[in-house]
Amino acid sequence: MWFKNLYFFAFTRPFEWSEEDLEKHLSEHLFTPLGSTEISHFGWVNALGKHGDTSVHSANGNFLICARKEEKMLPASVIKDMVEEKVNLLEQEQGRGATKKEKEQFKEDITFELLPRAFSRITDTYAYISPVNNIIVINSSSRGKAEDLLALLRKVLGTLPVTSLEPDVGADETMTDWLNEKSLGGKFTLGMEAEFNALGDDGAVVRVKNQDLLSEEIKAHLDVDKYVVKVALEWDDSLSFILCDDLAIKRIKFFDVIHEQNDDIDSDDVVAKLDADFALMSGELNRFIVDLLAEFSLKTTDPLEKD
Repeated sequence: MWFKNLYFFAFTRPFEWSEEDLEKHLSEHLFTPLGSTEISHFGWVNALGKHGDTSVHSANGNFLICARKEEKMLPASVIKDMVEEKVNLLEQEQGRGATKKEKEQFKEDITFELLPRAFSRITDTYAYISPVNNIIVINSSSRGKAEDLLALLRKVLGTLPVTSLEPDVGADETMTDWLNEKSLGGKFTLGMEAEFNALGDDGAVVRVKNQDLLSEEIKAHLDVDKYVVKVALEWDDSLSFILCDDLAIKRIKFFDVIHEQNDDIDSDDVVAKLDADFALMSGELNRFIVDLLAEFSLKTTDPLEKD
């Protein structure tokens, strides 16, 4: 339930679907397990897993959803070797090379033959929509998987006008200024981990860990025009994280003081605990995202189309 990595996007038009509307649309594209000769399925599952029976779970106006993807694992090297075997056999029997169309057919036939014996991999990607804050927040370390969820949601809703939030001044420049000028906002403090790049496509990459980011050693890197692409931060005595130069958030860790707020909930009441954790987490993340964007002179409502 507790998100660990974030990609977040802002709506360019207000999100006006109610919980009931959203449930209706998602229920029309539910996940179904793969058949023996199918390669992948992508659909929606219960937001609270086996403890729930709806695709949308709402708490404090935030809508939790979950997309599940199942895909057969077919090693590309195995398929390539089997295609080459068929190509060699054709050359021996007919004294000619295989055409491009024949190679594609070999690959298709081999894939179809292997699918019933292939292992499946299932991944769940959680997200929540905050209409009040005009954002959708996706728990993923991969931008590709985050965009896959957006594409699926767009498919079931018919439209999903969202965009990434991009500051006027590059995030890497602002992050570098934090270390150069100590200009980080009051709710944020520097951690002890960062990654720096040198200018140029073949520039050096420096990663530091357990290092004071305001030390002379770090300053020496900045003085030779290295710039920050990742930096460890803490926010409001509530959580720690790694901020990337595309505003992706990695390795979120909520501090005990946050988790302890729900300690009084009976652990045997799983649904109540999940609901309380989601309400607490989404509330903290909404505040966090607003504060983080303010460091880049951004608001979650900036992309909204003006009449």
